[in-house]
Amino acid sequence: MVVELGHFALVLALVVAAVQMVLPAWGARRRDGRLMSVAEPAAMAQLLLLILAFAALTHAYVVSDFSVQNVAANSHSTKPLIYKISGVWGNHEGSMLLWVLILALFGAAVAAFGNNLPATLKANVLAVQASIALAFLLFLVTTSDPFMRLDPAPADGNGLNPILQDPALAFHPPFLYTGYVGFSIAFSFAIAALIEGRIDAAWARWVRPWTLAAWMFLTIGIAMGSWWAYYELGWGGWWFWDPVENASFMPWLAGTALLHSALVMEKREGLKVWTVLLAILTFSLSLMGTFIVRSGVLTSVHAFAVDPARGVFILGILMLFTGGGLAMFALRAKELRQGGMFAPISREGSLVLNNVLLVTAAATVFVGTLYPLALEGLTGDKISVGAPYFNMTFVPLMVPLLLALPLGPILPWKRGDLFAAMQRLWFAALLAVLAAIAAFALSGAKASLAPFGIAIGVWVLAGAIGEWLLRIKFFEAGREEIVRRARNLPRSAYGTLLAHFGVGLMVLGIVATTAYREEHVLVMKPGDKVEAAGYVVSFKEATSGRGPNYREELASFTVTRDGAPVTELVPSKRIYDMPPQPTTEAGIHNSWRGDLYIVIGDQQLEGGGYAVRVYFNPLVRFIWIGALIMFLGGAASLSDRRLRIGAPVRRAKKGAVPA
Repeated sequence: MVVELGHFALVLALVVAAVQMVLPAWGARRRDGRLMSVAEPAAMAQLLLLILAFAALTHAYVVSDFSVQNVAANSHSTKPLIYKISGVWGNHEGSMLLWVLILALFGAAVAAFGNNLPATLKANVLAVQASIALAFLLFLVTTSDPFMRLDPAPADGNGLNPILQDPALAFHPPFLYTGYVGFSIAFSFAIAALIEGRIDAAWARWVRPWTLAAWMFLTIGIAMGSWWAYYELGWGGWWFWDPVENASFMPWLAGTALLHSALVMEKREGLKVWTVLLAILTFSLSLMGTFIVRSGVLTSVHAFAVDPARGVFILGILMLFTGGGLAMFALRAKELRQGGMFAPISREGSLVLNNVLLVTAAATVFVGTLYPLALEGLTGDKISVGAPYFNMTFVPLMVPLLLALPLGPILPWKRGDLFAAMQRLWFAALLAVLAAIAAFALSGAKASLAPFGIAIGVWVLAGAIGEWLLRIKFFEAGREEIVRRARNLPRSAYGTLLAHFGVGLMVLGIVATTAYREEHVLVMKPGDKVEAAGYVVSFKEATSGRGPNYREELASFTVTRDGAPVTELVPSKRIYDMPPQPTTEAGIHNSWRGDLYIVIGDQQLEGGGYAVRVYFNPLVRFIWIGALIMFLGGAASLSDRRLRIGAPVRRAKKGAVPA
């Protein structure tokens, strides 16, 4: 009965989405307040219905109702509860239900907190948002019904993919989808602006909080996926330029450009047309990621669907919203007034440079990701585009972006002096040079470009701190004045500081672990030793164990440094009960220098030893700490009341006060 109730709620949500799409848009066209007022209760009703549908599917997983085809295919009675719950979105149908639930959540948030929006703009935004929900609800109901029954019901299920049975993977998809779907609000605002033929600084102020929220969750979602791949897949790396990794990275790059472009539009009413186009392209790249994962065009641990009918349906959705949005942009963009002029050397100019480099970088990732798929579809030839291509195209674009990053915030609006700005950051440049010298002295000619990369990371870090010191007049004012200025700085300024500081920390981690990584691949028996980065790793013993729904082979290693014991690591190989699939669990010891990372492979037929891989990844934790700091920076900016409340509502003038 609960399952049928969930299915009925899903179908009813589709009907509500259709009403929300048609009536408010028609009301906005006719300036009919009654029709426009339908948007808010419809958005709330759609959210409540989808919550009910999602709760019904979750209930089926928790109670192991194997009469539901989706549960039987992706769960098992012996799974721990957390993985029964995460199994709801660990498959195609459930993940798409989560997708539309988050879509409805953002629409309901605009309905609830967009009281200062003009009535026609709000009606059009919610109508466009409902059109996206309608398309995906049709996709769910017609091709991907999560509530389909089985008769007779099996005694037990097939289980969830073992590598998805991990705490990070329990939270990674919801965060990632919130980022993906959150950009739909920017898209809806852009299309609504094109419908009305008017955008201004207030429009940018309304768009920016939603874009920032989506960017925050996409940042932390990508970071969690990277962390999971690092410790779960046993490859010893944190990023592999997998097509699905790229599918989430492209909208992140475009969304970062959109955030900075909207800032120019809000402060100086510049880049209006470009900002609207970026809003369309960012969500289009989110839809592209959905198509890549769920169309069956590639085989990946991230890919769920293999049914061509589903791929064609999602391709149709992609073409409808991307093609329709770009077509409307082409028709109406000429009617939008451009903003004010500014000099190339100015804060606006630095943000334009930021946009150009980020969008070009997204284009290089787009080409590298889709070209092999397009070539295979057209000719049948299979090629792979790997790290060498991306390193040669993406990295050179990031270098000038990172060099300009500390300078942009201290340049004045409209016209600035680059030489004066560089003089104000002399201490950051000095620290960067000293860091490069120290890196070269410690590593020699091992990686000739690495010291330059370390210097860039320190430049960004010191530049972020230097901007804050300059804003509070740390070197000029007295103590009380410094404290007062620090307290009165807007939260958005601290958000920028944290975000840029996180970028610098990530750069240090990426450069260090890429350039100075140690790797040892060998066969070891109990009693054998290997040295890595000053650690002595001794193979102690191999044993067998049993988990709640798996059996495993464990290898125990003792780690010493300069003769003193450091830790004991126990990597393992697991075989899950259902489905019977192997996974690798790495043994990781982390320190301020980096991670000692050990993976055990298969037992060798000759000699009885085990294949063992030992890595040392310097400063690798800086990558995820930096991403977390960037997320916190976004949260700090979002908490700024000026950004959160949007453009103010004009109040009627008070009557004259008699003398």
